[in-house]
Amino acid sequence: MRTHRKYLVLFAAPALVLAACSSGPDQPDTVAGQFADALNRDDVAAAAGLTDDPAKASDALSKLYDGLGKEVRFDVESVDKSTFKLAATWKLGKDGKSQWTYTTTGAAADGDNGWKIKWNPDTVAPGLATGPLSYSPVYPKPARVLDSTGGELMAQQVVTLVNVSQGADTAALAALLAPISPDITAQSLQSELAAAQGKPVTAISLRDADLAPIQPQLAAVPGVTLAPQTRLLTTDKALASPALSGLAELWQHDADENAGWAVRAQTADGTQRVAGQDPKPTADIASTLDIDLQQAAEAALAPITQPAAIVALRPSTGNVVAVAQNNAADAQGPIALTGLYPPGSTFKTVTVSAALQAGTVTPDTVLPCPGVANIEGRKIPNDNNFDLGEVPLHTAFARSCNTTMGALAVKLPADALTNAAAQLGLGIDYVTPGLTTVTGKVPPADTPALRVESAIGQGQVTATPFGMALVAASIAHGSAPAPAIVTGRPGTPDKTPAALPVAVADQVKAMMRETVTAGTATQLRDIPDLLGKTGTAEFIDDKHAHGWFVGISGDLAFAVFVNDANSSGPAVDAAGRMLRAAR
Repeated sequence: MRTHRKYLVLFAAPALVLAACSSGPDQPDTVAGQFADALNRDDVAAAAGLTDDPAKASDALSKLYDGLGKEVRFDVESVDKSTFKLAATWKLGKDGKSQWTYTTTGAAADGDNGWKIKWNPDTVAPGLATGPLSYSPVYPKPARVLDSTGGELMAQQVVTLVNVSQGADTAALAALLAPISPDITAQSLQSELAAAQGKPVTAISLRDADLAPIQPQLAAVPGVTLAPQTRLLTTDKALASPALSGLAELWQHDADENAGWAVRAQTADGTQRVAGQDPKPTADIASTLDIDLQQAAEAALAPITQPAAIVALRPSTGNVVAVAQNNAADAQGPIALTGLYPPGSTFKTVTVSAALQAGTVTPDTVLPCPGVANIEGRKIPNDNNFDLGEVPLHTAFARSCNTTMGALAVKLPADALTNAAAQLGLGIDYVTPGLTTVTGKVPPADTPALRVESAIGQGQVTATPFGMALVAASIAHGSAPAPAIVTGRPGTPDKTPAALPVAVADQVKAMMRETVTAGTATQLRDIPDLLGKTGTAEFIDDKHAHGWFVGISGDLAFAVFVNDANSSGPAVDAAGRMLRAAR
């Protein structure tokens, strides 16, 4: 799309100033100036009327503006008797970044109706006499998007749109497409056509491999047309990830930034380039995605019927290695990266970090873990009201004692959890090339009751699966690593909090290890050296709950989220399926 800004020109030459007082153009410099002014106003009729062949001029000028847009400035550079030089600058393409600058020579003659421009299309634009001009970007050889091993992840491919018009034989079309997409039926096609109110609809986009066996039959179906076009597609048709859209946007941005351009004249034999600039080469985009882990994560979520997501990062680098969602999650959007939910007990990693840094407890401090506690007017139960009595903090964490954590948080300053969360990347916004994310929100808890809610990942605290994966990565790393999905292009945070004290990071990791060996995630004990934290987060009417699990396995940190799972069990099981498959 092009804007239609007008560039008005003020001519300072004395003859033009004097001519403003006359009734019409009566000398060559005046008519040249008025011609340029009319062109700058996009006033085709006025410009054509100043020529000796208004009909031809009007037709050519109308087509010129249709082909190149209207962001142009014309100036009369000089007049020599009956000739003049016309300088022009066009701003072409998206945002007018492509500029075409030239100077032409024109002529004027004094006739019965005064001075007129001798109509010559090339006076307005070189090549216009050859035929109508048009602009188009010229793209470089398409780059590829690579995975972490250098394998091809995405590449530009030809796809064919199967377009259907009113009155088409939808039964015949559905029968041909059924082996590829069983959801397409004659009834579904008729419904889409009815909703389109007479306009054609696209039934499906087919890759060459899917199109080839049925192309002749498709082309023969009445009311069906095939429209090939190029798109950036995954090399593996089965691969799906919300991270791919950001990589595709980055790919398109790089292609646009390096594109050249061409102005072409239409001739009877085709087109002829009049002006332009060659494109610059673009480099392949080296993503950080680990295909084996990505596929393992997708397979781990496949048995889950509720929306579910997994995000995994390398703590040592911040590289995002997997972003997976199941079909139910895909229907809700990129929830793995931007969906905000109460993180439940996985947030206790933040709570114990804040308490340890405050110096009020150590991992061995013995604290009460009653089944139910009334803290600052808020009744806090443990899961199924389990009661551990008096236990060390590390046991209360591993067994996920809500009552213990709520009592700890009451004694903390209002911003303690906010600051501790920021140390682990939660509540930090990152601008990351190729990746759009939200981490979460941990506002200061100004009242003791709010701190109780926040301590167990409820109340005003929210997090995304990406945010909780970053929390796990930050615990493993000792500070929040800048996330990246393109090698060497890390995200930029909106603020940089202090690093987590090394001793505190080690203490939290030890508690997360105990969660797996003797706490709420013992079904994963067979996975060597795994650290983790389970979470169940109530929502709506406290009769529904999301399930969470965050973990660290060597140089891998991850978060698993299952919407409305009613327990952490499905998330823990999914983590196990992913880790065992990836070993």
